[in-house]
Amino acid sequence: MTTLDELLADLHAESAELDALVAGLDPAGWARPTPAEGWTIAHQIAHLAWTDGWTIRSARTPADFFDTAVRTFAPGSDPIAEGAAAGAAEPPAELLARWRAGRAEVLAALGAVPTDVRLPWFGPPMKAASMATARLMETWAHGQDVADSLGAVRVPSARLRHVAHLGVRTMGFAFTLHGLPAPEEPVRVELTGPDGELWAWGPEDAADRITGPALDFCQLVTQRRHPADLALAVSGRTALAWLPIAQVFAGPPGKGREPEKSAPESG
Repeated sequence: MTTLDELLADLHAESAELDALVAGLDPAGWARPTPAEGWTIAHQIAHLAWTDGWTIRSARTPADFFDTAVRTFAPGSDPIAEGAAAGAAEPPAELLARWRAGRAEVLAALGAVPTDVRLPWFGPPMKAASMATARLMETWAHGQDVADSLGAVRVPSARLRHVAHLGVRTMGFAFTLHGLPAPEEPVRVELTGPDGELWAWGPEDAADRITGPALDFCQLVTQRRHPADLALAVSGRTALAWLPIAQVFAGPPGKGREPEKSAPESG
């Protein structure tokens, strides 16, 4: 079982890997478009910094979290888009410094939260370990957009297991998000990690199955690749229904990405 300290160390490492991609960019590089419609590299980093700010509020002043949100967000506004746009308008050096400072504060704030305490959030409340996992997932996912924008190929790491675990746990959420009943049939997910190890969730004898590379599954649940572009073998009614709607992040249903090649193997 992964400890909070281990999760925070992995979050630090994931953030540092993304930092290395953007640290040397000139203003034109920060303004490069990414696969997320309307978002530049600066928007991607600004969004992470914005979410870090709310994570710190949740950990440091949980009793005031929702009152602060009500005072901050205007009715009918889109806080996520507005936060990203505001940050993207900053000089790149200032945005980078703010993101770095916020990342460090997130590690310290979450590290000080008792393990059994649930923190307020825009979705269900979360313990510090779940919050750290969510921050790692977002850092990895938005880092994929940055890497794609720059034409960089990232070497997959064992940190993907956190993203995959969150992806499996949010299966019911994905169905509910699309107005569908949460599935009653279990799904067996078997993934091959970057070092060749097997990561598995769900009953071994489940009729519904998803198997393939961990990287591909993580790209699926973060909607960074279309299912047709992933080497995932899928069988069973529930697994087949989950594939096109899988979504690990909170908020409304994501738009996903356009396909680039043929459909995945299924049965």
